[in-house]
Amino acid sequence: MLKLEIDKLAKWFGQRKIFEDINLTLEIGQSAAIIGPNGSGKTTLLRLIMGLSYPTRGEVIFSEDGKKLDFDGYRKRMALVSPYLSLYDALTGFENLRFFAKVDGRAVSNDEMNEVLEKVGLGGRGEDFVGAYSTGMKQRLKYAVALLKDPAIFLVDEPSANLDESGRNIVRGIIRAKKKDSLLILATNEKEEYELAGQFCQLGG
Repeated sequence: MLKLEIDKLAKWFGQRKIFEDINLTLEIGQSAAIIGPNGSGKTTLLRLIMGLSYPTRGEVIFSEDGKKLDFDGYRKRMALVSPYLSLYDALTGFENLRFFAKVDGRAVSNDEMNEVLEKVGLGGRGEDFVGAYSTGMKQRLKYAVALLKDPAIFLVDEPSANLDESGRNIVRGIIRAKKKDSLLILATNEKEEYELAGQFCQLGG
């Protein structure tokens, strides 16, 4: 089984401590919420988990059946949803989905794309250019990109950012579903979101 172990993790930027002594263990079917005030390092911790940054001390280890995985071994099974990720406004919704799937080395069918667009409330909007999408629709499309990958490791930064109440309800449904079949980590200060997680990782206090 896929497993994440975070052991005594610390991150400093120069003389500024972001966090230290972070410990967390998760497996498929388990979830955690990273919570803390703005500037406490929630996004930084996600970047460390993704292998996009290096810790000052400690380790982030992904393993499967007791065997440690290298970066390529776990990165291809991971998806991130974040308000800071970019989409391509000059492409349609379908074209964005195909592009990001191709980046991951996958071909996707029209049926697969239509299915994930329906799940995020964008059914019938795949042929529209993303530049014509509202901010909330773009955020929903980011969830569609992630769901199309069917990730074993699902990371979500600020789950309800840029979403109206309808979008928030859709996202909460996605989170409830994915926490059953993935290793799920949320970075959020929203009570209705972090209460969906099985564990909490408190930063900044």
